[in-house]
Amino acid sequence: MTATGATQPAHPEHPGRTDGVSNEFTVFTEIKAGEADALRRDLTWLGDAANDENVHAALRQIGTLHDARHVIFDDDTRFMFASVFDGSWDTYIDDFAKTVVGERFDKVFSHSEGFPGIKDPGVKDWFLAHQAPAGVFVSAYPELTVQQIYKDQRVDEAFQEVLDTPEFRTALENPANAELVATPAFQKLMEEAAA
Repeated sequence: MTATGATQPAHPEHPGRTDGVSNEFTVFTEIKAGEADALRRDLTWLGDAANDENVHAALRQIGTLHDARHVIFDDDTRFMFASVFDGSWDTYIDDFAKTVVGERFDKVFSHSEGFPGIKDPGVKDWFLAHQAPAGVFVSAYPELTVQQIYKDQRVDEAFQEVLDTPEFRTALENPANAELVATPAFQKLMEEAAA
């Protein structure tokens, strides 16, 4: 049974559910014997590296990743990677291989049985063999892409800067602008800015 708002993927050969423009991607792997501690160290390194400006720049370059998480479970024998992204599954995998993020993926997934490497032509088949769709997937903002969220953030920051200027306050108080200031659209804009 499909959850309200979520659908099966457009390409059934790529398991994972969608909600609006967002897709979920969940992979379960077997950790190579004796490598759980090494994987844990690499995940710590990955978490520290996530604050690296090069990683953030690469994620902005990819421009489709909402979030990602890595989990070791089943007494250190299994590993889960889960993420939410926009757009095509194929493009999502391809984009990671082209950036510094792909190198980090290689390091982390190298502890998984049979991982061929992010740039290997067979990596998509490997991911498909280890991917399992979520039973339920719901996005809090199903119609917003990562790019739209970035844009909304930039517009909000720019608008907040304008609101803080004395020139804006002077313009609001100018009788010549009274008709514009009184419109419902402008009032709504000011209410949203104040929230």
